Amino acid sequence: MKRMLFERPTDHYDERVIAIDEQLCRLLKDRKEISGGHAGFPPLEWVEQRARELGLYEDFLKSVFGLLMNESVFRPVVEPEGFRKYIPVLLSQELGGELYTLASVRQYVNASAVTMHVDASETSASLEMRIRTFYELEVGAGYDCRKADGGSSGSHLFQEYIVSPALPDDLTGVTFHFTAHAKPFQKEPIEKTISFTV
Repeated sequence: MKRMLFERPTDHYDERVIAIDEQLCRLLKDRKEISGGHAGFPPLEWVEQRARELGLYEDFLKSVFGLLMNESVFRPVVEPEGFRKYIPVLLSQELGGELYTLASVRQYVNASAVTMHVDASETSASLEMRIRTFYELEVGAGYDCRKADGGSSGSHLFQEYIVSPALPDDLTGVTFHFTAHAKPFQKEPIEKTISFTV
C-alpha cells in the first residue's frame, strides 16, 4: 500500500518550543530502548489521571499513546520493483469449514509479494467475521512483512503482503505464518495461526 507524501500542515512554528521538541524526541527514543520497542498502552485510568493533572484532553493522550504503540506502521514502505518471476507454491489447508490457500509468490528484485486466499462455504457461520478479520504475515527474522492489499467477494477473501528483502527463489523450508486479528495493529491474536511450510 503506497504511503501518501507527508506535507507540513503549516508554515508556523514557535521557535521557543524547539528545546522541548528535542527533549520529546530524546524521550521517545529512550522509551523505545527501555521497552525494547514493546511498551504497550498505559492503563486507561493512568491516562485519565494524567489528562486531569496536566490539563490535557484525554482523547489526545489516548491518540498519542496509540501512535506510540503502533510505531512500526511508520517504517519505510518498500515498493516492489523489477518483476522477476512467479514461484508456484500451491499449498492449502482446511480449518473450520474454510479453505486457506497460498498459491504462489511473485518475486521482484527488491521484495516478494505473497497472497493468501480464504474460501468459505456459503453457509459458514463465521463468514461475516472472516471478512472483517485482519491477518498478519510472518516469515522469520530478517524479513519485514506488510499488508499491501486485500478484499472479499461472496465467500472469497484475499490478502496480499509485501515481504522485504525478497525471499529466496528456493522456498524450501520457508514457513509462512498468518495470524488472525480482530483489528489492524492488534497484538493479541483472535484465533490460531495458519501456517504453510514449503
